[in-house]
Amino acid sequence: MLNRFQFIGRLGKEPEIRNLDNGSTVANFGVAITEGYKDKTTGEKKEITQWVNCVAWKGLANIAQKYLHKGDQIYAEGKLRTRSWEKDGITKYITEITLDNFKLFSGTSNHSATSQDTTVPLSATDDLPF
Repeated sequence: MLNRFQFIGRLGKEPEIRNLDNGSTVANFGVAITEGYKDKTTGEKKEITQWVNCVAWKGLANIAQKYLHKGDQIYAEGKLRTRSWEKDGITKYITEITLDNFKLFSGTSNHSATSQDTTVPLSATDDLPF
């Protein structure tokens, strides 16, 4: 079986960071994936945007917290997951991508991180961990 989701898109807002009781850090953020096409009838260029819910854990969440910002373009890979919970007697569902790694495209420099990365530099002038 293969459960692999790869995409390039832009962050819709700042990552939401939570520190769990067990000491783990989790980052949640949405990424807009825009696909362009030409309408066969009118010849007009059109775009379709899909939103992907992303989740990063532990070291990858810490890196996302420090380096990802609204509007940033990223390449990301992860696993598709659907989870459910109950609220007010109603079962709710969400489908999201649990990230294994991502690559940030910023200006002329490209940076990447994987779920194996657990250290973050002390300052912006230090070498990046990815």
